[in-house]
Amino acid sequence: LEGEGWHVAPSAKAVQLTMNRDGIREFAARDLALITSRYRFAESREEAIALLPEVGLPCVVKPVMSSSGKGQTMIKKAEEMGVAYDYAVANMRGDRPRVILEEFIEFDSEITLLTVASEAGILFCSPIGHRQEAGDYRESWQPAGISDGALMSARRQARKIVEALGGYGIFGVEFFIKGDQAIFSELSPRPHDTGMVTLITQFPNEFELHLRAVLKLPIPAIELTRPGASAVILADRESESFSFDGIADALSRGRPGAPVDLRIFAKPNTLKNRRMGIALAGGTDAEDAVRTAKAAAAAVKINYSE
Repeated sequence: LEGEGWHVAPSAKAVQLTMNRDGIREFAARDLALITSRYRFAESREEAIALLPEVGLPCVVKPVMSSSGKGQTMIKKAEEMGVAYDYAVANMRGDRPRVILEEFIEFDSEITLLTVASEAGILFCSPIGHRQEAGDYRESWQPAGISDGALMSARRQARKIVEALGGYGIFGVEFFIKGDQAIFSELSPRPHDTGMVTLITQFPNEFELHLRAVLKLPIPAIELTRPGASAVILADRESESFSFDGIADALSRGRPGAPVDLRIFAKPNTLKNRRMGIALAGGTDAEDAVRTAKAAAAAVKINYSE
């Protein structure tokens, strides 16, 4: 389509490279020399076991194509590799049985740096902190409390990879933070799940930024209006017949200067640990906002009819 003159957002190159973890990791580490953890790719159980000494323990094993942490395992013993490989392949997307073995980094925190490629150049949102569990985020908050050195390291690397991918739009660039160093993890060429917190923390939010950039519309100065957080609402089983309770209770958790809002996703069915919505909260600081967002999310109950 791009070759025929269509405008692909952000670019065909970005879509192709970020569709699989191997594409974007090789591009970041080999072509752009970004800071990454040690990693290797394996296409069989035997190869994964043989490559483990090159990565070291503990090690994270993931399918190269998946989302929301599906198929991800952290192993601490070499004898766990075979089971981890099988689990990754069983939970991958597509039909390519390939996994990434990734050095586990004892990081201080994880962040998403929302990076906007626009006609006016590269723009950055305030960094977003997030906590993951089972490979998927549970809470995110903005601003993330990282040092100026770490922020400059993240911005430098995000600018480099976003400019190399080309096109216009918002990119969710994920980093591990260790001291003053940002270590590149992953990239999504679109609004990011952890970035939903911007619906309550900043103007323009990540969705409007993406649209303005893609449509080549003017982008005002990105303003952090308040500290805030998001917390996920998870299902605990599989069902096609369900409803939500506790909405009023959740919304009542807000207070002056610290509002609470909800987004319930229009998903047709639930699955165990499937994200069905999020609670959003403002606060006096990020920690206060996280507490309120978690309380609001916990107040929303999913009722299963079957």
